[in-house]
Amino acid sequence: MLSYRHSFHAGNHADVLKHTVQSLIISALNEKEKPYLYLDTHAGAGRYLLSGEHAERTGEYLEGIARIWQQDDLPEELAAYISVVKNYNPGGKLRYYPGSPLIARHLLREHDQLQLTELHSSDFPMLRSEFQKDDRARLARADGYQQLKSKLPPPSRRGLILIDPPYEMKSDYQAVVQGIQEGYKRFGTGVFALWYPVVLRQQIKRMFNELQATGIRRILQIELGVRPDSDRFGMTASGMIVINPPWKLEQQMNNVLPWLEKVLVPSGTGHHKVSWIVPE
Repeated sequence: MLSYRHSFHAGNHADVLKHTVQSLIISALNEKEKPYLYLDTHAGAGRYLLSGEHAERTGEYLEGIARIWQQDDLPEELAAYISVVKNYNPGGKLRYYPGSPLIARHLLREHDQLQLTELHSSDFPMLRSEFQKDDRARLARADGYQQLKSKLPPPSRRGLILIDPPYEMKSDYQAVVQGIQEGYKRFGTGVFALWYPVVLRQQIKRMFNELQATGIRRILQIELGVRPDSDRFGMTASGMIVINPPWKLEQQMNNVLPWLEKVLVPSGTGHHKVSWIVPE
């Protein structure tokens, strides 16, 4: 239990997709003056050293962020996300990868709030260290799913809830659906963004069916694959499920996904998809 460390996977193709979607949602929320809450249920350590033992062992970032962050033809949909990566890597050398809490910290405004949750005994102290001087942030070493009950709705009735579990256990696929149900019951106007890995496609199909059965409307699927589906061990694709997506998000992802697939998957074995699991 709790053996997962995101430091092995920081900056990979799944992070690129997840943080592109996250930054676009935050940018959309920033278009209105009213403050909002950013809630991260599985926040991780915050910052990842790409020359560290974990990242070097897998080298996954070399086929992810390293391929795109200095491209000359960067689509405008990636501008906010890549600005954060460059902020943590001055001088043009890729040393650190900012996780979702740091992307949020960089893009949120002074009057917005962050609620960050992490349960891992090694990652939580690092996360706390990153945010100890940020008055906007509240941190908890707790079960992220419980935050969907205790921290919602925010007083402003605006917010982004990022749910990014490790899927260490098969039960996580059911737990995320239950967590979203609990959160949506309390905060039906919030934007919920759920990351998922494609290891076995049947698990994802079951999760989609369970989401459809909740009766929640406006559920958008965004997926980027690097290899065809397989029964062998390993993640072949990843995606984001967004409930109540900003109105521009569907078109933005249709614009940027072909470019991401071309640059991240030069072998031509990839795929991308934007579709409604449940429409309006």
